[in-house]
Parts: sequence; C-alpha cells; structure tokens
Amino acid sequence: MATTTTASASGQKNSYATSIIIIGALFFIFGFVTWLNGTLIPFLKIACELTNFQAYFVTFAFYISYFFLAIPSSWILHRTGFKNGMALGLLVMAVGSLVFIPAAETRTFGLFLTGLFIQGAGLFLITDSVKSLYCYSWPYRECCKAYQHYGNLQ
Repeated sequence: MATTTTASASGQKNSYATSIIIIGALFFIFGFVTWLNGTLIPFLKIACELTNFQAYFVTFAFYISYFFLAIPSSWILHRTGFKNGMALGLLVMAVGSLVFIPAAETRTFGLFLTGLFIQGAGLFLITDSVKSLYCYSWPYRECCKAYQHYGNLQ
C-alpha cells in the first residue's frame, strides 16, 4: 500500500513538472508576441506611410481584442476545456499571423490591424486557459508562488 502511494505521488510530481514546463513555454510566447508589437510600429510606419497617430493603432488593435474576447472566452473554454482552449488559441494566433502575408504583399494597414486583432484574440484565449488550468491543477499555495514567478518572466 505504501509503495502505491509513493509511486502515485512521484507520478503526480512528474505531471506537475510537465505542466509547469508547458505553461512556462506558453508564458514565453505571451511575452514574445506582446513584445513584437512594439517593434512592428516603426516598420509599419515606413511600409504603410503612417502618421504617429495611425501607427499606435498597432498596439490598440492588439489589446482591444482582449476587451472583445473577455466574455466569449469563458464560453469557449467551457465548451472546449482548458487544454483544447490552449490549442485553439495557438491556432487562432497562427491564423492571425497568416493574415500578415497578404497584408505585406499589398501593404494594406487594415489587414495588418486585422491580423494583430486575431493574434491578440488567440493570445487572450491561451492566456485565459493557461491561467485557469494552472490554478485548477495545483495546490493553492504552490500555484500562487509559481504563477507569480511566471508573471515575472513574462
């Protein structure tokens, strides 16, 4: 009986370690994608001949998707589950990235903004599912400590 308990505790620690590595990689993606928005502004100003006011719509388009997806993301995650929600979020981000191809070929600022909005929506969906999965799958005290460290890395 004691052997079974030890084996299951060891398996649970391995499961936590795998989860933490996946979630850590996703936090890196969150930070990297968010950081890329700032670097896009000068390039889009040149490519699309934008004013400063127009250029800051790059950041606005990305973050306004968080506002529009706040309520629907809870419904989506309720329907798909947290793990499938992460996969769906990555897929949505990939679609948003693919929108950049025709936007770059035609130098259409509206298409760039659409791609950024879609990427932001996917990122919010991933963020929401990761935070929820993380908090539900860990003991409370460990969750808070580790989540704070990941937030610092982001």
